[in-house]
Order: sequence, then C-alpha cells, then structure tokens
Amino acid sequence: MARISPRWALALWLAAVLMCIAVITRTEFSADLSAFLPRSPTPVQQVLVEQLRDGVVSRLILIAIDGAAPATLAQTSQRLAAELRKQPELFAAISNGEDSGQTRDREFLWRNRYLLSPAVTAGHFSSAALRTALEENLQLLASPAGVLVRRILPQDPSGELLRLVEQFEGQARPDAQHGVWFSKDGRRALLVAQSQAAGYDIDAQERALAVIQRAFTNAGASAGQKLLLSGPAVFAVNSRERIKSDALRFSIIATVLVAALLLALYRSPRALLLGLLPVASGALAGVAAVSLGFGTVHGITLGFGATLIGEAVDYAIYLFTQITPGTTPDDTLTRIWPTLRLGLLTSLCGFGALLLSGFPGLAQLGLFSIAGLIMAVAVTRYVLPALLPPGFTVRAASGFAPHVTAMAQRAPRLRYPLVLVTALAVFFLVTQRSPLWSDELASLSPLASSDRLLDEQLRRDIGAPDVRHLIVVNAPDPDAALAASEKISVVLQHSIQQKWLAGFESPAVYLPSLATQRARQAAIPENGVLRENLLEAQRGLPFRAGLFEPFLHDAAAARVQPLLDGASLHGSGLGLKIDSLLVKRTGGGTTGWTAMLPLRGVTDAAAIARELGLLANPPAVLVDLKHESDALYQTYRREVITYALAGIGAIVLLLLASLRSPRRVFAVLAPLATAVIVTFGLMVLGGNPLTIFHLVGLLLVVAVGSNYALFFERQAATLQERERTTVSLLFANVTTVIGFGLLAFSAVPVLHAIGSTVAIGAVLSLAFSAILITRAPKPVSLP
Repeated sequence: MARISPRWALALWLAAVLMCIAVITRTEFSADLSAFLPRSPTPVQQVLVEQLRDGVVSRLILIAIDGAAPATLAQTSQRLAAELRKQPELFAAISNGEDSGQTRDREFLWRNRYLLSPAVTAGHFSSAALRTALEENLQLLASPAGVLVRRILPQDPSGELLRLVEQFEGQARPDAQHGVWFSKDGRRALLVAQSQAAGYDIDAQERALAVIQRAFTNAGASAGQKLLLSGPAVFAVNSRERIKSDALRFSIIATVLVAALLLALYRSPRALLLGLLPVASGALAGVAAVSLGFGTVHGITLGFGATLIGEAVDYAIYLFTQITPGTTPDDTLTRIWPTLRLGLLTSLCGFGALLLSGFPGLAQLGLFSIAGLIMAVAVTRYVLPALLPPGFTVRAASGFAPHVTAMAQRAPRLRYPLVLVTALAVFFLVTQRSPLWSDELASLSPLASSDRLLDEQLRRDIGAPDVRHLIVVNAPDPDAALAASEKISVVLQHSIQQKWLAGFESPAVYLPSLATQRARQAAIPENGVLRENLLEAQRGLPFRAGLFEPFLHDAAAARVQPLLDGASLHGSGLGLKIDSLLVKRTGGGTTGWTAMLPLRGVTDAAAIARELGLLANPPAVLVDLKHESDALYQTYRREVITYALAGIGAIVLLLLASLRSPRRVFAVLAPLATAVIVTFGLMVLGGNPLTIFHLVGLLLVVAVGSNYALFFERQAATLQERERTTVSLLFANVTTVIGFGLLAFSAVPVLHAIGSTVAIGAVLSLAFSAILITRAPKPVSLP
C-alpha cells in the first residue's frame, strides 16, 4: 500500500477541495429532460429532442386567470397583456384574443390576400367566376355579415379576405367573452405568451415567469383572482426548483441523521467532523467532475448527492470502528485496505456502467458517483490518518459489538427460509401477467399529476391541436420545405376524403412557397382584361358604375408586390404559427429546415403513411410522437440493461482476479443476487410499473452490497476483529439506508425510484450476506 507524507496528503487534499469549489462556483445547473434523451438520436427522435429543447412549443407559456366574474377577468387579462407587451426582450408574442392583438394579423391578410388565398388560380378572375362572387356578395349584404361585406366589397369583390378569415378561424380557437379568450366553461380568462429564450434556457424562462407574476400584480388584480401558469417553460422551472428543493432538504436531513448516528457511535465531536470529511470532499469532487465533463449539472445528479452521504461515510466507519486499542490508523488500513480497495473497485464497476450510457443524464450519475467515491476513499486512506488524534479508538464499538455479532452468528439458520423466499420471488416475477416495466417516456417526468391535469385543461381550452401524429419533412431551405408541405397537403386532403383523418395544419397555409405565390400573381389578369371581365360580370346586377375601381387598383398592385417570406410575418399571430411549424435545424456543420404538419383525428395512420410513401423527394415521414417517445424510452431501458450486465460482468471478472477462487466469488455474489431478486419482487408487489430508474437502483444495490459481502467473506483473524467488522457493516448500512431511503420520500419520480430501490436492496444485501456467508470465527491461539 503506497504511503504519502501526511503534510503532502493534507496539502493535496486542500488544493483539490479549493479547485472543486472554484469549478462549482461557475457551474450551471439544469432540469432539462432532454438530458435523459440520447446523444445520437434517430432522425425521427431528433425532431422530438429538438422540440423539447428549442422548439417554439417549448417556449409557450399558457396563462389563465380565475376567481372573479368574467367582466372583471377580461379587464385583468387586457391589463396583463398590455404589461407583458412592454417586455419585447422577454416575449416574442402575447395573445389573448383582443382586437388590438389581432389588428396586425387582419392588416397582413388584407395587404397580402391575393398571395395567401388558395382560391387565386387560373380562371378565378374570369367573368363567370366574378359573376358568381358578386351574386354571393348580394346575398351576404342581407346577412349579419353585411356590415363587413359592405365595407370591403369595393376592394374585394372576389371575397379573398372572407375566405382567408374563414380558413384560419376553421382552426381550433378559444372561446371569447368581453373581447378576450376564455375557457369553455367561462370561468377562466386565457392568454398565451411566447418567450424569446430557448426552452432549455431555464434561467431566462424563470425570469420570464417572474415578470408575468409581477405584471399580474401590477395589473391590479382584485382579491380572489388567481394566476395559473402552465407549459414546458413552467414545467422546466418548477421541476428544477422541486429537484433543488428535494436535494437540499434531503441532504440536510441526511447529514443531520448521519451526524447524530455517528456521534452516538464515536462519542466524539472531533471524530464526527473527521468522519464527514470524505462525504463533503466526495460531493464536491462529484459535482466538479460532472461540471467539467458535461458543462452543466442536472438537478437529478445534484439530488444524487444525498445518496453519496450514505455511502461515502461508510469508508470512515470501516476505518474508525476497526482501530483497536494499541494500534494506529495506518495499521488498521494495512489490514483492511485490500478488502476496502476491492469494494471500491466493484462499486466503480457498477457506476462505470452508467458512465458508458449514451444518455447524458445517466452518464452524469455515473461520473458523479465515481469521482465522489474515489475522493472519499482517498480522503479516508491518506487524510484521516493524519488528522486522527493518537490513541483514537471507538469505544462504543466494543460495547455494542458482542450483541450484533451474536445475531450475525445465528443468521445462517435462515438460509433455507431465504432460499424459499427467493424461489417465491422468482415465481412471482415469472408469473406476472401485467407488464413489469413502464414503457412510457412520461415516467421520467418530475411533474405532479395536478400539473399535468392543469396543462391538459388549458390546452383543451386554448384549442391546441392533437400533436400525437405529425408529418415531418426535411429540406435544405425554408422555401423547399414549404413547397414540400404543399405537395403533402394534396395527399392529406385525399386522406380527409377517405376519412383517414379529420384535419391538419400546414405551414404553407400561412406562408405559401415562392412558386405558389408567383403562380397566384400570374393568375391575376392584366388590368384591361380584368376590367372587361368585371364589367361583363356585373351586367344586370345592382352595382353602381365605378364601385370596384379600388379592386382593380389592388389587383394591379398585387401582380407586382414583393413576395412573402418568414420575416414578413414576424411579430404576428401568423408568424407564431410559422415558427412552430417551420423549424431551422443545425448540426453536423450543416443547416436545414423541417416542416411539421400536425394531424387531427387520425383513424388510419398506416394508410396515410402509404400515401406519403408515393411522394417524390423530399421524403415525408409520418411520426407517431407517443410511439416514438415510448420507443425512445424502451431503447433507453435496453441500453441500461446492457450496461448493467456489462457492469456486473466486470464485477465478476474483478472478483475472480482478486479472490482467485470461484467458490469465494460465488459466496460474494450469492447474497447480492438474492437481494436483487427479492428487491425486484417487492418493487413489483408495490403495484406500480417499474421505471428505468428502478433498474438503475438495482445496479446500485450490487455496487453497494458488494462491500458488505466482501467484508463478510474476508476471514477475520480474531473474534474482536470480527465484532468490530460486524459493527462497522451495520452502521455503514444504516447510513446508506438513510442517504437513499430519504429519497424515497421525494416527489421527484427519479429520486423516489432510486432511493426506495437502493434502501431496500442495501438492507437485504447486508442481511443476506450475514445469512449466506457468516462462518464461525477462527480459534484464538493462547500465548
């Protein structure tokens, strides 16, 4: 065992701690769910990942106000929208259904009606077509829409504006009262905000939400009115806060409980503080390593710090409790170091399996644990011996040890009952008819059910489309993507006729391709021809001469007006639609564009996919987002299983190389295998489908439990040594259960799953190691 001068050990440790602190002060912390999505997704999965991280959907904030009469809520909505529109650096758009917010859209439609109207085709301005339009206008003049028709008729006798308004209002829209959007039951005023910041910029999203809260207060909301917020940005901010809150709270509780336990064991405040040094050092090293390795630290990784408290403190317990009177810490370390080192290596093999994962969030957990445990063991090995006072020993161990050891000596009597319990657990798992594992990506979400319910209600009230089925087409530039969308729209119209779907949205509806716009301009006759067609059309109709001169002027201007592009729609409601359906992609040194066409009411996805397959380039793909997200999750699970098996294989090889005896390796692995099987059975018996993080927890059971099995397997030289070893294992297990067990109370599903699984597995690993490995002590030779 290598020796380092105590002064050098302390100097290196202090330098390492200071460097870790320096790194952590510049560390960014996130709660981005895409950290648990693959580094190299498939092209279809890439759409899902991009939308989660940076899509316009990820920037939307759904706002509701309730708790007052509709008229009062409408006034609050108007004042709130006005306040938020004063923050253009934070919000790209604020919509609440007000006429003032729609004026720009109507003006845009009016100015560009001939470029946008799908009816503008060859023959649309023939005398026969114009005659039909004028007769329809005569009927409309006598209808409730007559006021609007009378105002626009001189400039738009062909009815392009009404056609566009009808087309866009055909999309799902919220109900309206008092000039603003309301929920269908009339109890909530509704608004939609689009933040300027990307969805993954949680700090910016948090600032935007704080501004909304302040604006609501400044809007003079009366007592009883409540502000309700939902959407991806809200979820991201709340999730990060929930994770940070749980991580901090459980870390503090774990520290207090472990400190109280160790104080009762050591009966020395100095020994207590020294015993916590490996924990603090390991946590700092873990966070710093993840920050350097990944650039950001996920909140789940931070929450994992509570578990490190329970495991990193074990090494100090192994050292302190086994220092016998008359021996030095170095003597004790010389004796237990081979076992301690082997236990560390087996743990590193288990956590190393996570490090290899293609999912950054899971790899973060692996790196955090590896760096933390290495630092904790290094501090225990080289720093603590230099700080312990001469003659240090744990007296409580000698008084408590005989009773614990006696229990361990009687444990082998339970071997046959344990075999029966294990067999029953295997039978229970094999005969389960319901799925053992959850196959939904939503199981990774830290959202509470109440948050999901509110989001569903607000989306339904606002009229958000069903985006389970989505057609995706990639193109080198936005115009090519729009042109492809137009081709796809023809196929989808046929699908509607076949009743394979109820409807769809297309970016080309809001922004036609340049070729389509040119074709519509070409469809407008020259002024002389159009004038003759118009005169022929209105012969015999009660329209005064010269009434349609404005129409002739606007049509002539439309023939030569500049064509529209994405910038033309910026800041309008139509621009918000385009931004959500036409997305720029960057990656691999190239830039491309993706057009997305959400489908509604799909009844035969396979038939639609077949029709799309007949299209020429660029190819269109029908994506079932639920299917893809679940397939992504299943890929995630398969990868974790693969790496978990690889980690277990590495542990087996390590044990074979170190113990050099298949029998001894079997003795170490038997309690771990039984603990995993029984823990798995208990989790399933709980009635909830298991998530990927229960599987991670089972891997950690092997990594943690291997330490117990190795110390039990190591043949103690004397009864006193055996007693102290048993006490050290008991207290090490209790601290591990505290660290992981507290996470079982977390509201974050990830932390709850890992915490509950490892807490149960750790207890079983210790108990099963005592049952299956305990041997009678070697007789002591008398002098």
